[in-house]
Amino acid sequence: MAVIGIDVSKQKIDCAWLRDVATGKVKTRVFPNRRQVFPRLLEWLEHQTGEPQDQLHVLMEATGIYHETLAYWLHAAGIQVYVLNPAQVRDFSRSLGVRGKTDKKDSVVLAQYGATQRPKAWQPEPEEVRKLKALAARLDALDKDIQRERNRREKAEFAMATDILRSIDDILMALTRERDRLQQEVDDHLDQHPGLKQDRALLQTIPSVGPAVSLRLLAMLRSRVFESARQAAAFAGLVPVSWESGSSVRGRPRLSKAGNPKLRQSLYMAAVVGLRRNPDISALYQRLITNGKSKMAALGAAMRKLIHIA
Repeated sequence: MAVIGIDVSKQKIDCAWLRDVATGKVKTRVFPNRRQVFPRLLEWLEHQTGEPQDQLHVLMEATGIYHETLAYWLHAAGIQVYVLNPAQVRDFSRSLGVRGKTDKKDSVVLAQYGATQRPKAWQPEPEEVRKLKALAARLDALDKDIQRERNRREKAEFAMATDILRSIDDILMALTRERDRLQQEVDDHLDQHPGLKQDRALLQTIPSVGPAVSLRLLAMLRSRVFESARQAAAFAGLVPVSWESGSSVRGRPRLSKAGNPKLRQSLYMAAVVGLRRNPDISALYQRLITNGKSKMAALGAAMRKLIHIA
């Protein structure tokens, strides 16, 4: 078995094969981050390590979108891929006493992490879920653009800027038309995958969960296999984090806020609506308030309850 750390950036890929765990000896190489170069990368790994493809274990951080193409390509080639949380790798690097930060050092730390920490292997998202997430993200972006133009229109209307209003109306019309087209594409995609469509319909039976929230929940819950509702809540960043030590440190618990912030924003609004429309959420909120919890802490618990129900 060979452990390789890969630090991925927009332009290049820094590779480090950990030759000896005890001595820390490594073999490094830099490749351009281009799909057509990936076969050369694989050839180099096989030549240097002398291991077959199924004995290569490659670790990388989740760096925006730049790691995705390489991760999917390596997985398709039969290589064991691990996509790690950058925060965990950063803490591991500090525990090793690593002071500086370079792409080469980061790749070596990733290899050392894989050799000592036994992370869980990465599994790619189903293609239909990956496309759904991309469509949902684009819908979010269009909604923000439409809201910005509406805000600008309100200001221009107040200032009686007729020429500006005409320009804003043209942009708003184009954005609204594109959003309607994209929404239809989402509906068509769900029609082509009855399992996803049924799951979304089930999510919308939860009082206070509407089309937008159900779409984000569906994309998260079907992007990976969760063993429990608690695990899903932790992935969404909705579990409380304590801050206590001895008798003097008594920090107020807070949400971990890991995962997708847009999902938490949607769940926050759904929880607020749920105080009126969802009996389970309302009862939980009132019980926590009666027991002395703050309103924000009770709302956080309501958001977590929604994930559990989902």
